[in-house]
Amino acid sequence: MMRRPLALLLSLALAFPAPAATLPDLGDVGASDLSPAAERRIGEEIIAQIRWRDAAYLDDPEVEEYVNRLGRKLAAVSNNPGQAFDFFVVKDSTLNAFALPGGYIGVHTGLILAAESESELASVLGHEIAHVTQRHIAQMVGHQSQAGMVMLASLLVAVLAARSNSQVSEAALAAGQAGALQSQLGYSRDFEREADRVGLQTLDAAGFDVRGMPGFFERLQRASRLYENNAPAYLRTHPLTSERISDMENRASALRYRQVPDSDDFRFVRAKLRAQAGSPTDALRDMESRVAQTPSDFTVRYGLARAQLRANRLDDAEATLAQARKEAPPSPFIETLAAELRTARKDPAGAVTLLSAARKSFPASTSLRYALIDAQIQAHRPADAAAGAREGIQARGDDVRLWQLLSRANSELGKRTAQHRAQAEVYVLQGTLPAAIEQLELARKAGDGDFYELSAVDARLRDLKIRLTEERRDRDQR
Repeated sequence: MMRRPLALLLSLALAFPAPAATLPDLGDVGASDLSPAAERRIGEEIIAQIRWRDAAYLDDPEVEEYVNRLGRKLAAVSNNPGQAFDFFVVKDSTLNAFALPGGYIGVHTGLILAAESESELASVLGHEIAHVTQRHIAQMVGHQSQAGMVMLASLLVAVLAARSNSQVSEAALAAGQAGALQSQLGYSRDFEREADRVGLQTLDAAGFDVRGMPGFFERLQRASRLYENNAPAYLRTHPLTSERISDMENRASALRYRQVPDSDDFRFVRAKLRAQAGSPTDALRDMESRVAQTPSDFTVRYGLARAQLRANRLDDAEATLAQARKEAPPSPFIETLAAELRTARKDPAGAVTLLSAARKSFPASTSLRYALIDAQIQAHRPADAAAGAREGIQARGDDVRLWQLLSRANSELGKRTAQHRAQAEVYVLQGTLPAAIEQLELARKAGDGDFYELSAVDARLRDLKIRLTEERRDRDQR
Protein backbone atom coordinates (compact mmCIF):
# COMPACT_ATOMS: atom_id res chain seq x y z
CA MET A 1 0.00 0.00 0.00
CA MET A 2 2.85 2.41 0.81
CA ARG A 3 4.18 2.53 -2.73
CA ARG A 4 0.83 3.53 -4.14
CA PRO A 5 0.10 6.63 -2.05
CA LEU A 6 3.71 7.74 -2.51
CA ALA A 7 2.94 8.56 -6.11
CA LEU A 8 -0.46 10.05 -5.50
CA LEU A 9 0.40 13.51 -4.39
CA LEU A 10 2.87 14.12 -7.07
CA SER A 11 -0.06 13.80 -9.43
CA LEU A 12 -1.65 16.67 -7.52
CA ALA A 13 1.51 18.68 -8.08
CA LEU A 14 1.78 17.84 -11.77
CA ALA A 15 -1.61 17.05 -13.18
CA PHE A 16 -4.37 19.09 -11.55
CA PRO A 17 -6.80 19.78 -14.38
CA ALA A 18 -9.19 22.68 -14.86
CA PRO A 19 -12.20 23.05 -12.54
CA ALA A 20 -15.73 21.98 -13.30
CA ALA A 21 -18.67 24.37 -13.58
CA THR A 22 -20.12 23.48 -10.16
CA LEU A 23 -18.66 22.68 -6.76
CA PRO A 24 -20.25 19.54 -5.27
CA ASP A 25 -19.84 18.43 -1.65
CA LEU A 26 -16.78 16.18 -1.86
CA GLY A 27 -17.09 14.82 1.67
CA ASP A 28 -14.34 12.72 3.27
CA VAL A 29 -14.33 9.92 0.75
CA GLY A 30 -10.78 8.76 1.28
CA ALA A 31 -10.48 8.96 5.04
CA SER A 32 -10.57 5.20 5.49
CA ASP A 33 -8.16 4.60 2.61
CA LEU A 34 -5.29 6.76 3.81
CA SER A 35 -5.10 7.95 7.41
CA PRO A 36 -3.54 11.30 8.38
CA ALA A 37 -0.70 9.38 10.09
CA ALA A 38 -0.05 7.41 6.89
CA GLU A 39 -0.08 10.63 4.85
CA ARG A 40 2.49 12.15 7.19
CA ARG A 41 4.78 9.11 6.92
CA ILE A 42 4.59 9.22 3.14
CA GLY A 43 5.30 12.95 3.16
CA GLU A 44 8.33 12.39 5.37
CA GLU A 45 9.63 9.82 2.90
CA ILE A 46 9.28 12.20 -0.04
CA ILE A 47 10.62 15.29 1.74
CA ALA A 48 13.71 13.37 2.81
CA GLN A 49 14.45 12.72 -0.85
CA ILE A 50 13.98 16.40 -1.68
CA ARG A 51 15.85 17.93 1.25
CA TRP A 52 18.84 15.61 1.40
CA ARG A 53 19.24 14.30 -2.15
CA ASP A 54 17.96 17.08 -4.36
CA ALA A 55 20.30 19.88 -5.40
CA ALA A 56 17.28 22.08 -6.18
CA TYR A 57 16.26 22.28 -2.51
CA LEU A 58 17.02 25.78 -1.21
CA ASP A 59 18.97 25.32 2.01
CA ASP A 60 18.52 28.89 3.21
CA PRO A 61 17.30 29.18 6.81
CA GLU A 62 16.22 32.81 6.43
CA VAL A 63 14.03 32.20 3.39
CA GLU A 64 12.62 28.96 4.80
CA GLU A 65 11.87 30.62 8.13
CA TYR A 66 9.91 33.37 6.40
CA VAL A 67 7.90 30.99 4.19
CA ASN A 68 7.07 28.84 7.22
CA ARG A 69 6.00 31.87 9.24
CA LEU A 70 3.71 33.00 6.41
CA GLY A 71 2.37 29.50 5.77
CA ARG A 72 1.67 28.77 9.42
CA LYS A 73 -0.14 32.08 9.82
CA LEU A 74 -2.50 30.85 7.13
CA ALA A 75 -2.67 27.29 8.46
CA ALA A 76 -3.62 28.55 11.94
CA VAL A 77 -6.89 29.97 10.57
CA SER A 78 -7.58 27.19 8.08
CA ASN A 79 -10.48 24.78 8.47
CA ASN A 80 -8.06 22.32 10.15
CA PRO A 81 -5.71 24.35 12.38
CA GLY A 82 -4.48 21.18 14.06
CA GLN A 83 -2.90 19.88 10.84
CA ALA A 84 0.91 19.93 10.95
CA PHE A 85 2.52 21.88 8.09
CA ASP A 86 6.09 22.30 6.91
CA PHE A 87 6.98 24.66 4.08
CA PHE A 88 10.12 24.55 1.98
CA VAL A 89 11.57 26.34 -1.06
CA VAL A 90 12.88 24.94 -4.33
CA LYS A 91 15.52 26.76 -6.38
CA ASP A 92 13.63 26.97 -9.64
CA SER A 93 12.84 30.01 -11.76
CA THR A 94 9.53 28.52 -12.92
CA LEU A 95 6.27 29.60 -11.32
CA ASN A 96 5.12 26.64 -9.28
CA ALA A 97 4.01 25.42 -5.86
CA PHE A 98 2.87 21.98 -4.76
CA ALA A 99 1.55 20.03 -1.78
CA LEU A 100 2.92 16.71 -0.58
CA PRO A 101 1.18 14.21 1.70
CA GLY A 102 1.10 15.08 5.37
CA GLY A 103 1.24 18.87 5.05
CA TYR A 104 4.58 19.40 3.29
CA ILE A 105 4.26 22.32 0.87
CA GLY A 106 6.94 23.43 -1.58
CA VAL A 107 7.17 26.74 -3.39
CA HIS A 108 9.52 27.67 -6.21
CA THR A 109 11.71 30.75 -5.93
CA GLY A 110 10.30 31.86 -9.28
CA LEU A 111 6.80 32.06 -7.85
CA ILE A 112 7.97 34.10 -4.85
CA LEU A 113 9.59 36.58 -7.22
CA ALA A 114 6.56 36.67 -9.53
CA ALA A 115 4.19 37.60 -6.70
CA GLU A 116 3.72 41.38 -6.70
CA SER A 117 2.41 41.44 -3.14
CA GLU A 118 2.56 39.30 -0.04
CA SER A 119 -1.17 38.67 -0.37
CA GLU A 120 -0.56 37.13 -3.79
CA LEU A 121 2.05 34.76 -2.40
CA ALA A 122 -0.25 33.97 0.53
CA SER A 123 -3.06 33.15 -1.90
CA VAL A 124 -1.02 30.39 -3.52
CA LEU A 125 0.00 28.96 -0.14
CA GLY A 126 -3.63 29.12 0.96
CA HIS A 127 -4.67 27.16 -2.13
CA GLU A 128 -2.07 24.45 -1.42
CA ILE A 129 -3.01 24.34 2.26
CA ALA A 130 -6.60 23.69 1.18
CA HIS A 131 -5.52 20.65 -0.85
CA VAL A 132 -4.10 19.25 2.39
CA THR A 133 -6.87 20.18 4.82
CA GLN A 134 -9.56 18.93 2.42
CA ARG A 135 -7.75 15.56 2.31
CA HIS A 136 -7.63 15.48 -1.46
CA ILE A 137 -4.80 12.96 -1.42
CA ALA A 138 -6.79 10.51 0.69
CA GLN A 139 -9.75 10.94 -1.62
CA MET A 140 -7.53 10.27 -4.62
CA VAL A 141 -6.43 7.01 -3.00
CA GLY A 142 -10.04 5.99 -2.57
CA HIS A 143 -10.82 6.53 -6.24
CA GLN A 144 -7.76 5.13 -8.00
CA SER A 145 -7.97 2.09 -10.20
CA GLN A 146 -4.95 -0.14 -10.88
CA ALA A 147 -4.43 1.72 -14.17
CA GLY A 148 -4.49 4.99 -12.29
CA MET A 149 -1.83 3.72 -9.91
CA VAL A 150 0.44 2.89 -12.84
CA MET A 151 -0.01 6.38 -14.21
CA LEU A 152 0.63 7.99 -10.83
CA ALA A 153 3.79 5.94 -10.35
CA SER A 154 5.10 7.29 -13.63
CA LEU A 155 4.34 10.81 -12.40
CA LEU A 156 6.49 10.17 -9.32
CA VAL A 157 9.35 9.22 -11.63
CA ALA A 158 8.75 12.43 -13.54
CA VAL A 159 8.90 14.60 -10.44
CA LEU A 160 12.15 13.05 -9.23
CA ALA A 161 13.64 13.35 -12.72
CA ALA A 162 12.54 16.95 -13.12
CA ARG A 163 15.16 18.35 -10.78
CA SER A 164 18.06 17.11 -12.87
CA ASN A 165 16.69 16.84 -16.39
CA SER A 166 13.54 18.61 -17.53
CA GLN A 167 13.47 16.70 -20.83
CA VAL A 168 13.45 13.37 -18.99
CA SER A 169 10.62 14.67 -16.83
CA GLU A 170 8.49 15.73 -19.78
CA ALA A 171 9.04 12.37 -21.47
CA ALA A 172 7.99 10.50 -18.37
CA LEU A 173 4.88 12.63 -18.02
CA ALA A 174 3.88 12.08 -21.62
CA ALA A 175 4.34 8.33 -21.35
CA GLY A 176 2.50 7.97 -18.07
CA GLN A 177 -0.46 10.25 -18.68
CA ALA A 178 -1.38 9.11 -22.17
CA GLY A 179 -4.14 6.63 -21.40
CA ALA A 180 -5.20 7.23 -17.82
CA LEU A 181 -5.48 10.98 -17.19
CA GLN A 182 -8.85 11.46 -18.89
CA SER A 183 -10.59 9.23 -16.35
CA GLN A 184 -9.50 11.60 -13.56
CA LEU A 185 -10.44 14.95 -15.07
CA GLY A 186 -13.87 15.50 -13.58
CA TYR A 187 -12.81 14.48 -10.09
CA SER A 188 -9.71 16.67 -10.08
CA ARG A 189 -11.62 19.68 -11.37
CA ASP A 190 -13.74 19.55 -8.25
CA PHE A 191 -10.59 19.54 -6.14
CA GLU A 192 -9.28 22.69 -7.79
CA ARG A 193 -12.54 24.55 -7.30
CA GLU A 194 -12.69 23.47 -3.68
CA ALA A 195 -9.08 24.52 -3.07
CA ASP A 196 -9.88 27.95 -4.56
CA ARG A 197 -12.92 28.39 -2.31
CA VAL A 198 -11.33 27.14 0.91
CA GLY A 199 -8.04 28.91 0.18
CA LEU A 200 -9.86 32.21 -0.31
CA GLN A 201 -11.61 31.81 3.05
CA THR A 202 -8.25 31.12 4.70
CA LEU A 203 -6.71 34.17 3.04
CA ASP A 204 -9.49 36.35 4.40
CA ALA A 205 -9.30 34.86 7.92
CA ALA A 206 -5.53 35.49 8.02
CA GLY A 207 -6.06 39.18 7.27
CA PHE A 208 -4.68 39.32 3.73
CA ASP A 209 -6.13 41.09 0.71
CA VAL A 210 -8.46 38.51 -0.84
CA ARG A 211 -8.11 40.21 -4.23
CA GLY A 212 -4.59 38.81 -4.28
CA MET A 213 -5.87 35.39 -5.32
CA PRO A 214 -7.90 36.24 -8.46
CA GLY A 215 -5.45 39.03 -9.32
CA PHE A 216 -2.40 36.77 -9.28
CA PHE A 217 -4.14 33.92 -11.09
CA GLU A 218 -5.51 36.27 -13.75
CA ARG A 219 -2.05 37.70 -14.37
CA LEU A 220 -0.66 34.19 -14.71
CA GLN A 221 -3.37 33.36 -17.22
CA ARG A 222 -2.58 36.46 -19.30
CA ALA A 223 1.12 35.62 -19.22
CA SER A 224 0.40 32.06 -20.34
CA ARG A 225 -0.80 33.31 -23.71
CA LEU A 226 2.76 34.37 -24.46
CA TYR A 227 4.14 30.93 -23.72
CA GLU A 228 2.03 28.87 -26.14
CA ASN A 229 3.07 25.25 -25.46
CA ASN A 230 5.61 26.23 -22.79
CA ALA A 231 3.31 27.68 -20.15
CA PRO A 232 4.56 28.42 -16.62
CA ALA A 233 4.75 25.28 -14.49
CA TYR A 234 1.99 26.42 -12.15
CA LEU A 235 -0.40 26.69 -15.07
CA ARG A 236 0.49 23.19 -16.24
CA THR A 237 -0.10 21.78 -12.76
CA HIS A 238 -3.09 24.01 -11.92
CA PRO A 239 -4.65 24.91 -15.30
CA LEU A 240 -6.80 28.02 -15.26
CA THR A 241 -10.00 28.97 -17.05
CA SER A 242 -11.84 32.27 -17.25
CA GLU A 243 -14.75 30.64 -15.45
CA ARG A 244 -12.54 29.65 -12.50
CA ILE A 245 -11.04 33.15 -12.23
CA SER A 246 -14.50 34.73 -12.44
CA ASP A 247 -15.64 32.50 -9.61
CA MET A 248 -12.69 33.65 -7.49
CA GLU A 249 -13.41 37.30 -8.32
CA ASN A 250 -17.09 36.92 -7.36
CA ARG A 251 -16.22 35.27 -4.07
CA ALA A 252 -13.54 37.89 -3.30
CA SER A 253 -15.95 40.75 -4.01
CA ALA A 254 -18.33 39.38 -1.38
CA LEU A 255 -15.61 39.55 1.30
CA ARG A 256 -14.32 42.62 3.13
CA TYR A 257 -11.97 44.97 1.33
CA ARG A 258 -8.51 45.42 2.81
CA GLN A 259 -5.41 47.31 1.84
CA VAL A 260 -2.66 45.16 3.30
CA PRO A 261 0.92 46.44 3.14
CA ASP A 262 3.65 43.92 2.44
CA SER A 263 5.78 42.93 5.41
CA ASP A 264 9.43 43.98 5.39
CA ASP A 265 10.39 40.30 5.57
CA PHE A 266 8.54 39.57 2.31
CA ARG A 267 10.51 42.33 0.62
CA PHE A 268 13.81 41.23 2.20
CA VAL A 269 13.29 37.66 0.99
CA ARG A 270 12.58 38.79 -2.57
CA ALA A 271 15.66 41.03 -2.55
CA LYS A 272 17.80 38.17 -1.24
CA LEU A 273 16.53 35.75 -3.89
CA ARG A 274 17.25 38.27 -6.63
CA ALA A 275 20.76 38.86 -5.30
CA GLN A 276 21.39 35.10 -5.34
CA ALA A 277 20.02 34.50 -8.83
CA GLY A 278 22.21 34.08 -11.90
CA SER A 279 25.87 34.92 -11.98
CA PRO A 280 27.38 37.40 -9.49
CA THR A 281 27.87 39.91 -12.31
CA ASP A 282 24.29 39.65 -13.52
CA ALA A 283 22.89 39.84 -9.99
CA LEU A 284 24.99 42.92 -9.25
CA ARG A 285 23.83 44.64 -12.41
CA ASP A 286 20.20 43.83 -11.67
CA MET A 287 20.34 45.11 -8.09
CA GLU A 288 22.16 48.28 -9.10
CA SER A 289 19.37 48.97 -11.58
CA ARG A 290 16.71 48.37 -8.96
CA VAL A 291 18.38 50.70 -6.45
CA ALA A 292 18.52 53.39 -9.14
CA GLN A 293 14.78 52.96 -9.73
CA THR A 294 13.76 52.87 -6.05
CA PRO A 295 16.56 54.50 -4.02
CA SER A 296 14.38 54.85 -0.92
CA ASP A 297 13.68 51.11 -0.64
CA PHE A 298 16.02 49.76 2.04
CA THR A 299 15.23 46.14 1.14
CA VAL A 300 16.46 46.70 -2.41
CA ARG A 301 19.59 48.34 -1.00
CA TYR A 302 20.03 45.27 1.20
CA GLY A 303 19.79 43.14 -1.94
CA LEU A 304 22.49 45.23 -3.59
CA ALA A 305 24.76 44.69 -0.57
CA ARG A 306 24.21 40.95 -0.91
CA ALA A 307 25.05 41.07 -4.60
CA GLN A 308 28.18 43.05 -3.83
CA LEU A 309 29.21 40.44 -1.27
CA ARG A 310 28.74 37.72 -3.91
CA ALA A 311 30.98 39.73 -6.25
CA ASN A 312 33.59 40.05 -3.45
CA ARG A 313 33.24 43.82 -3.36
CA LEU A 314 33.36 43.94 0.41
CA ASP A 315 33.98 47.68 0.85
CA ASP A 316 31.01 48.50 -1.37
CA ALA A 317 28.83 45.93 0.39
CA GLU A 318 29.61 47.35 3.83
CA ALA A 319 28.89 50.90 2.69
CA THR A 320 25.62 49.87 1.04
CA LEU A 321 24.50 47.88 4.06
CA ALA A 322 25.37 50.76 6.40
CA GLN A 323 23.04 52.98 4.38
CA ALA A 324 20.28 50.35 4.47
CA ARG A 325 20.72 49.99 8.24
CA LYS A 326 20.11 53.74 8.69
CA GLU A 327 16.84 53.54 6.73
CA ALA A 328 15.47 50.18 7.88
CA PRO A 329 13.84 49.20 11.16
CA PRO A 330 15.78 46.55 13.12
CA SER A 331 15.81 43.31 11.16
CA PRO A 332 17.47 39.88 11.41
CA PHE A 333 18.15 40.11 7.67
CA ILE A 334 20.33 43.18 8.14
CA GLU A 335 22.19 41.73 11.12
CA THR A 336 22.84 38.37 9.47
CA LEU A 337 24.27 40.02 6.38
CA ALA A 338 26.45 42.28 8.54
CA ALA A 339 27.79 39.16 10.28
CA GLU A 340 28.46 37.46 6.94
CA LEU A 341 30.53 40.49 5.92
CA ARG A 342 32.53 40.19 9.15
CA THR A 343 33.17 36.53 8.36
CA ALA A 344 34.22 37.43 4.82
CA ARG A 345 36.72 39.82 6.44
CA LYS A 346 38.15 36.87 8.41
CA ASP A 347 36.63 38.29 11.58
CA PRO A 348 34.33 35.58 12.99
CA ALA A 349 34.65 37.11 16.46
CA GLY A 350 33.07 40.28 15.09
CA ALA A 351 30.30 38.18 13.58
CA VAL A 352 29.67 36.58 16.98
CA THR A 353 29.35 40.01 18.59
CA LEU A 354 26.81 41.18 16.01
CA LEU A 355 24.77 37.98 16.11
CA SER A 356 24.77 37.76 19.91
CA ALA A 357 23.23 41.23 20.08
CA ALA A 358 20.74 40.35 17.33
CA ARG A 359 19.66 37.20 19.18
CA LYS A 360 18.70 39.35 22.18
CA SER A 361 16.54 41.53 19.92
CA PHE A 362 15.04 38.60 17.98
CA PRO A 363 15.08 35.57 20.32
CA ALA A 364 12.51 33.67 18.25
CA SER A 365 14.57 33.74 15.05
CA THR A 366 15.84 30.25 14.25
CA SER A 367 18.00 31.50 11.37
CA LEU A 368 19.84 33.85 13.76
CA ARG A 369 20.40 30.94 16.13
CA TYR A 370 21.99 28.87 13.35
CA ALA A 371 24.14 31.80 12.23
CA LEU A 372 25.37 32.52 15.77
CA ILE A 373 26.31 28.89 16.46
CA ASP A 374 28.14 28.65 13.14
CA ALA A 375 30.02 31.89 13.86
CA GLN A 376 30.98 30.64 17.33
CA ILE A 377 32.48 27.50 15.80
CA GLN A 378 34.47 29.59 13.31
CA ALA A 379 35.59 31.90 16.13
CA HIS A 380 36.97 28.88 18.05
CA ARG A 381 34.27 29.04 20.71
CA PRO A 382 32.91 25.50 20.31
CA ALA A 383 31.76 25.19 23.93
CA ASP A 384 29.41 28.16 23.46
CA ALA A 385 28.30 26.71 20.12
CA ALA A 386 27.54 23.31 21.64
CA ALA A 387 25.59 24.91 24.49
CA GLY A 388 23.51 26.94 22.04
CA ALA A 389 22.80 23.91 19.86
CA ARG A 390 21.76 21.79 22.84
CA GLU A 391 19.45 24.55 24.06
CA GLY A 392 17.77 24.67 20.66
CA ILE A 393 17.48 20.88 20.46
CA GLN A 394 15.69 20.80 23.82
CA ALA A 395 12.98 22.94 22.25
CA ARG A 396 12.92 21.10 18.93
CA GLY A 397 14.59 17.72 18.76
CA ASP A 398 13.84 17.23 15.07
CA ASP A 399 15.88 20.23 13.90
CA VAL A 400 18.53 18.64 11.68
CA ARG A 401 20.53 21.86 11.31
CA LEU A 402 21.02 22.07 15.09
CA TRP A 403 22.18 18.45 15.23
CA GLN A 404 24.65 19.16 12.41
CA LEU A 405 25.98 22.18 14.27
CA LEU A 406 26.21 20.22 17.53
CA SER A 407 28.20 17.51 15.77
CA ARG A 408 30.60 20.14 14.38
CA ALA A 409 30.98 21.82 17.78
CA ASN A 410 31.71 18.52 19.51
CA SER A 411 34.27 17.72 16.82
CA GLU A 412 36.03 21.01 17.56
CA LEU A 413 35.94 20.16 21.27
CA GLY A 414 37.50 16.77 20.58
CA LYS A 415 34.47 14.97 22.03
CA ARG A 416 34.30 12.06 19.60
CA THR A 417 31.54 10.12 21.34
CA ALA A 418 29.30 13.19 21.43
CA GLN A 419 30.23 14.10 17.86
CA HIS A 420 29.22 10.71 16.45
CA ARG A 421 26.13 10.59 18.62
CA ALA A 422 24.93 13.93 17.24
CA GLN A 423 25.80 12.94 13.68
CA ALA A 424 23.70 9.79 14.15
CA GLU A 425 20.67 11.99 14.80
CA VAL A 426 21.43 13.92 11.62
CA TYR A 427 21.25 10.68 9.63
CA VAL A 428 18.06 9.59 11.42
CA LEU A 429 16.36 12.82 10.41
CA GLN A 430 17.67 12.41 6.88
CA GLY A 431 16.13 8.96 6.70
CA THR A 432 19.35 6.92 6.47
CA LEU A 433 19.20 4.53 9.41
CA PRO A 434 22.21 2.36 8.40
CA ALA A 435 24.45 5.44 8.47
CA ALA A 436 23.00 6.46 11.84
CA ILE A 437 23.71 3.01 13.27
CA GLU A 438 27.27 3.20 11.98
CA GLN A 439 27.75 6.56 13.74
CA LEU A 440 26.49 5.14 17.03
CA GLU A 441 28.86 2.20 16.73
CA LEU A 442 31.70 4.68 16.18
CA ALA A 443 30.50 6.55 19.27
CA ARG A 444 30.80 3.37 21.34
CA LYS A 445 34.36 2.88 20.12
CA ALA A 446 35.49 6.49 20.53
CA GLY A 447 36.70 5.90 24.08
CA ASP A 448 35.90 9.31 25.59
CA GLY A 449 32.28 8.85 26.69
CA ASP A 450 31.27 8.43 30.32
CA PHE A 451 28.95 5.71 31.63
CA TYR A 452 25.77 7.74 31.20
CA GLU A 453 26.60 8.86 27.67
CA LEU A 454 27.51 5.33 26.57
CA SER A 455 24.30 3.99 28.12
CA ALA A 456 22.33 6.51 26.06
CA VAL A 457 24.26 5.48 22.94
CA ASP A 458 23.49 1.80 23.56
CA ALA A 459 19.79 2.49 24.09
CA ARG A 460 19.56 4.57 20.91
CA LEU A 461 21.48 1.91 18.98
CA ARG A 462 19.04 -0.82 20.05
CA ASP A 463 16.11 1.40 19.08
CA LEU A 464 17.47 2.16 15.61
CA LYS A 465 18.33 -1.46 14.89
CA ILE A 466 14.76 -2.46 15.71
CA ARG A 467 13.43 0.31 13.46
CA LEU A 468 15.68 -0.74 10.61
CA THR A 469 14.59 -4.37 10.91
CA GLU A 470 10.92 -3.32 10.87
CA GLU A 471 11.42 -1.05 7.86
CA ARG A 472 13.13 -3.81 5.90
CA ARG A 473 10.38 -6.26 6.79
CA ASP A 474 7.69 -3.78 5.69
CA ARG A 475 9.58 -3.12 2.44
CA ASP A 476 9.78 -6.83 1.68
CA GLN A 477 6.03 -7.21 2.23
CA ARG A 478 5.07 -4.45 -0.21
